[in-house]
Amino acid sequence: MGLEMRKPSKGIVSWPEDERPRERLLSRGANALTDAELVAILVRVGFEGTSAVELGRKLLKQFGTLRSMAEAPLSALMDVKGLKGAKVAQLAAAMEIARRVSLPDKRNGIYMKGTAQAASYLKERLRGLAEENFRVLYLNKQNRLLEDALIAEGTVGSVNPPIRKIVARALQVNASGLIAAHNHPSGAIEPTESDRLLTIDLITALRPLGIKVLDHVIVGDEKTFSFADNGLLDELELEALTPYPSRQDKRKRKVAQ
Repeated sequence: MGLEMRKPSKGIVSWPEDERPRERLLSRGANALTDAELVAILVRVGFEGTSAVELGRKLLKQFGTLRSMAEAPLSALMDVKGLKGAKVAQLAAAMEIARRVSLPDKRNGIYMKGTAQAASYLKERLRGLAEENFRVLYLNKQNRLLEDALIAEGTVGSVNPPIRKIVARALQVNASGLIAAHNHPSGAIEPTESDRLLTIDLITALRPLGIKVLDHVIVGDEKTFSFADNGLLDELELEALTPYPSRQDKRKRKVAQ
């Protein structure tokens, strides 16, 4: 008896119309589709022997959940068989749209009424990113958000936000205060010595201009760390009053240790 050959997977176009993801979405709504079917609509087509839905299932099996897939670096998606540049771009764009939709509607104006609200806002912006991002929220006197600016991004430990760029943008938008924020891709939220020194430099540069550093927020996996809530911002404001040569000597001693 000869070996039974496995039949290659047929494309979605050969399926009955009421079983095709796109047609089901249009007739029954997006909530009627499985996660794999939603992904299939984004990637549009599979590859030889694998339908788009099967490719969607393969992606979910590899990454575990839609959120994990959304938080994966582009290089991880590019390594998946059947995904090329266009498909990865489509997936990444859809995930970023979902991320932005979850943010407050800017048309009504966003007001940062306290550190908890700012931390919640920044958590949605920075959580789960594979690379380190440094953002600054520029606020007016009423704590209305004037601009949410991405200042720098890069691999862990390589991000070095330029103070001059942060100050220049504050002057351009006529900000009265700002909230600095960055993520730790490791998930840890404890501030590093570099985080502390950067905050001191920001305070020192902005104080003569009458612009106040209201907080520095670190975003981890599920938690955030607020310099203001933990009393660290007050401590660093006092340290920023120390004459510059003395601060430099202190930094050198810490490096030597």
